Parts: sequence; C-alpha cells; structure tokens
Amino acid sequence: MTPPLGRAKGRLQSPHMIDREQVLHVARLARLELTEDEVSRMSGELSAVADYIEKIGELDLDGVPPTTHVVEVSNALRPDVVAPSLPREVALANAPSVADDGFRVPSPQAG
Repeated sequence: MTPPLGRAKGRLQSPHMIDREQVLHVARLARLELTEDEVSRMSGELSAVADYIEKIGELDLDGVPPTTHVVEVSNALRPDVVAPSLPREVALANAPSVADDGFRVPSPQAG
C-alpha cells in the first residue's frame, strides 16, 4: 500500500516523486516554458496526482459501471452545423512545421 502523502516546507511529499527532468520533458512536449519555481511546484503536484491515481488503482471496482461524468448530463453536445472556418494559410501560420498543406507531426512509429 502507498504511504500517505505528507507536507514538508509547504510542498507535497510523494513516495513516487516525479523528478525535475520528467517535468521538463513534459513541459517541452507541451511547448511550455517553466520557471525554476514552477518546475519545483509541478514536480510535487504531478507526483501527488500520480499517487492518487495509484490509490484509485487499488480499489475493487468490479461491478462499478464506467462513467463519463460525475453527475448526469443531458444534451451536452451542440448540433453539428457546417460553419465557415479559418483559411488554411491562417490556420497553419504558427505551425512549427508544415507539410502537404497540413500540420507535420512526428510519426508514432518513429522511436
């Protein structure tokens, strides 16, 4: 069983710490620029999230139906209506890489 979370100097302590390099890796993938304080804070916060997810994984959820919302939601989607969209040049103007008039993304097969 996972030990409980504690606090030290105002920060969450986690038995499964997400380290600085992992935070920087995720920030790079999300194209975020973080300050050193944000990196430190995110390390603790993401570690706490990982611990909570682990705790949920320990629960016996046999017979519990999957849910998409905590409360009943009806008519959450709008009707599908054709509407004008951005010109392709505008949509691709800030793309880091363009190929064949579309966004160039890394191949999921490339390691």
